[in-house]
Amino acid sequence: MNILVVGLGLIGGSLCKAMKKYTYHTVTGCDRNHDIEFAALRDVAVDKTFDGNYSGYDLVVIALFPEATENFFRQHAGEFTKGTLVTDVCGIKGDFSARMKEIAEQNGVRYVGIHPMAGKEFGGYYNSTADLFVKANFIVTPFDDSKETDVETLKKLALEVGAGKIVVTSPENHDKMIAYTSQLAHIVSSAYVKSPELGLECGFSGGSFQDMTRIATMNENMWTDLFMQNREHLMYELDTLIANLNKYSEALKNADSESMKSLIAEGRELKEENLRHRVGQPN
Repeated sequence: MNILVVGLGLIGGSLCKAMKKYTYHTVTGCDRNHDIEFAALRDVAVDKTFDGNYSGYDLVVIALFPEATENFFRQHAGEFTKGTLVTDVCGIKGDFSARMKEIAEQNGVRYVGIHPMAGKEFGGYYNSTADLFVKANFIVTPFDDSKETDVETLKKLALEVGAGKIVVTSPENHDKMIAYTSQLAHIVSSAYVKSPELGLECGFSGGSFQDMTRIATMNENMWTDLFMQNREHLMYELDTLIANLNKYSEALKNADSESMKSLIAEGRELKEENLRHRVGQPN
């Protein structure tokens, strides 16, 4: 395919590098920072830099923050060749995807969203890597009336860049699940590092501390956008977590060892069951 990637940050840059390493697609890179475009060209992450013409592409991947993605698509969708398949890599779908679909239909192009479940503590092109998606989960979020050929095109691309498990689900179910599996974890990590002991942890921390705090370095602009666009699902998960944390707090306040033991055992059993279920799942 002839593919245009708009936005050469961590995900967009990694996607370009992965396609050049693992596929035979022709890749054009577009970024508002032209120095990044030229860096991608020097790295052979793209075949060419964007020349200002949005027509002639089989697939356009918009790899910007959600609000910027929607604004870009609204501004330029009319310049795409009719029938072009357009996708985004945002961590929000739901109403966002519905608006993207509406823009696509108004301009004679096709839209299906994707969400590669891959990332790093730090973003930007210079942290991108061709192997970012290797063994990562990859979500495709078509609508009921999306063309099966479009879904298959995106699934095939995901496999080509190394995806481990591909999940096809609705935009609405994506947001419900991502609130729990991703967004809640980012809020917890951000809150966790606000202890006054953070500056004293050196020499006292191990893997559990690193696991809990790794994603606290998230970009506040992007993640605020994601949280606010998925606030209903995220509020439910956050309220559920707070209610569960309060049970542990009460056990400590009451010096109730039996309740604490029961809470810990319940969590262990749930996670063990989750692990058994994952083992039985196909890749």
